[in-house]
Amino acid sequence: MQLIDSHCHLDFPVFDPDRSQVIQRSQALGVNHMLLAGTTQATWQRLLATLKEFPNLYGALGLHPYFLAEHQALHLQQLAEQLSSQATNPQLVAVGEIGLDFQLPELDRTQQHYLFEQQLALAHEFNLPAIIHVRKAHDPTIATLKRFKLPRGGIIHAFNGSPEQATEYIKLGFYLGIGGAYTWPNATRLQRTLQQLPLDSLLLETDSPDMAPSFAANQRNSPENLPQICQQVAQILQVSPEQLAKHSSQNFHQLFQLTAAQ
Repeated sequence: MQLIDSHCHLDFPVFDPDRSQVIQRSQALGVNHMLLAGTTQATWQRLLATLKEFPNLYGALGLHPYFLAEHQALHLQQLAEQLSSQATNPQLVAVGEIGLDFQLPELDRTQQHYLFEQQLALAHEFNLPAIIHVRKAHDPTIATLKRFKLPRGGIIHAFNGSPEQATEYIKLGFYLGIGGAYTWPNATRLQRTLQQLPLDSLLLETDSPDMAPSFAANQRNSPENLPQICQQVAQILQVSPEQLAKHSSQNFHQLFQLTAAQ
């Protein structure tokens, strides 16, 4: 069974002691590729260096809403410069992680909207998919995406919305990231929604080192957990793990316009 972790943060310092080993163990389990999502301007070079060291990784650059206090207006210009200078880098495949986070009241919503829209404009300009972070903000996110109409869509990371919101995202060309949150026994609403989602819209992810699945509670999450996440999600969907893995990998290749060999 071949898998792709469509969203993780292997460049984070928590992986510094054993990053190579984590990647090797993940590949031994069938997780052949992983996509690293960017978070702040200060970490972009670390992410790019990680991509350079490991050719089986993909990456994205962006300004994450959770780190709103760290972002400066200059960083948007620098993001545009990075996307331009990295335009021929086959490992850099998206703008992200960007989006709206209305769960935390201290994150100014006006500033978030501005940052989100500016980065969507860059995704449009550079013809790249966008990796979207959404918490308590699905409807305003959908409304914003309808205005920008990204030619290549993207991923709604850690999707936790309704079936109706899922339909709207899919219409806009977005895939839905599914990970460890769906494995928890009390996640009944998520699981009911998952059962209504089409396989050709799903991407498996871990969000490592965060969002640990139920079987790895209170541990550092890792792409190594993806096979078991796949098994549990497949059980909820009432399909085989192999079928889910195949669809997720095909969806990844289609979104990022990659060949099977990549």
